[in-house]
Amino acid sequence: MNRREFLNDSAAVIAAAVVGGASAAESRVARSSSLQSKGANEMTPNRLTRDNAVLLLVDHQVGLYTGIRDIDTLTLKHNIVGLTKAMLALKVPVIVTTTSENMWGPLIPELADVLRGFKTIERTTVNAWDEKRVSDAVKATGRKMLIVTGISTDVCLAFPAIAALADGFESYAVIDASGGFTQTQVDMGILRMQQAGVVPVGYSNVSVEILADNAAPEATAVYSALGMPFSSLVFGLRQYYSRG
Repeated sequence: MNRREFLNDSAAVIAAAVVGGASAAESRVARSSSLQSKGANEMTPNRLTRDNAVLLLVDHQVGLYTGIRDIDTLTLKHNIVGLTKAMLALKVPVIVTTTSENMWGPLIPELADVLRGFKTIERTTVNAWDEKRVSDAVKATGRKMLIVTGISTDVCLAFPAIAALADGFESYAVIDASGGFTQTQVDMGILRMQQAGVVPVGYSNVSVEILADNAAPEATAVYSALGMPFSSLVFGLRQYYSRG
């Protein structure tokens, strides 16, 4: 073999190796992209309404609130109470559960006051959906759009939100009405939910989506429940000018 033939053969081998490596790299990128987009592709465009939604509150307990680090606890209490009040105003069913109250304490007082008269389902399972009384209570509503909040975000919110998907529910995770013990845990919990097909939402936008019409008779109660500063200003101005 002369030098030219040797160089030609070597170039062919190197080119094949490069193409093969590129193909493998492209395959890895495609596989990674597929995993990252899986949740987004599985998300459905269905709208939340007062006729198809149900709210599941998981483990908003005094002891667990002491460990919250990703959101100010006063803000968290404001958001969860506002969300619950708005759902009640819209006549959306509310299911509430706690875990091992002898360990983590009762519901936070602010939420317990709003839910006066509601039965709390106390359980020992880590995943609330594994407690038959909880999943049966949700199923009994006949609604398939499950709105979930929980402490903590990566466990008490993520586990039931993901598990409900297998039972034919569409899950919506209320991120700012939930909380976690570190920012990393929260971030990983949200990522895991998104990859599974859970839809992340905020406490106010999910409520307003269900309200749907600002002329609805529940509008004032919903916006008052959410306690958004700009809405309070608008309602105050409307009340002032209506004195006419």
